[in-house]
Amino acid sequence: MFLLRKPSSEAVREFLLAQKDKPFSYPHVGATRKQAPRGYNVDHNRIQLGSGTNIFDRGRKAVQQWKMFDIPWLQLYRPDTPIEVDATVAVLVSHAGFWSLNACRIVYVIEEHGAYEKYGFAYGTLPAHSEQGEERFSVEFCPSDNSVCYDIYAFSRPRFLPRVVYPYSRILQRRFAKASMDAMQRAVAL
Repeated sequence: MFLLRKPSSEAVREFLLAQKDKPFSYPHVGATRKQAPRGYNVDHNRIQLGSGTNIFDRGRKAVQQWKMFDIPWLQLYRPDTPIEVDATVAVLVSHAGFWSLNACRIVYVIEEHGAYEKYGFAYGTLPAHSEQGEERFSVEFCPSDNSVCYDIYAFSRPRFLPRVVYPYSRILQRRFAKASMDAMQRAVAL
């Protein structure tokens, strides 16, 4: 949904209520567990956050608190949403002179223990989103080298963006990935 001014918190709440029981806007729900389906743009971004279990614990907590969305030009409604299947959030993005409001729902949660630790989740787009697809956010601890990484894996395609606007959307996706990785680095450094 595109807007000429920033919506009120009440308007966003109503927007989320309207999306609560809507189906996902794409048929490949859960595909970020393995491999993106054909016909989508695929983005995979990864950054090392540091080393050791302490950094992994901080990264896990940061994901649980949606810290990867601590980005000046973006606002998550509601950052206190628990990381659980079917939780729905809205992402409000400030563009050059307008706003976009997009709805997403958590598809699955990752919680792997053992020699290789991994925590995260994936959310998928709902009908009130300018794109369709899925995005996975995770932190991983690899004991073989003690590294902790933040990983973003997504597939998407436009739903109703005109072709002339679509290149801007791809730029925005790359900008988000970079800003999200920066936000996670700040979160674990605290």
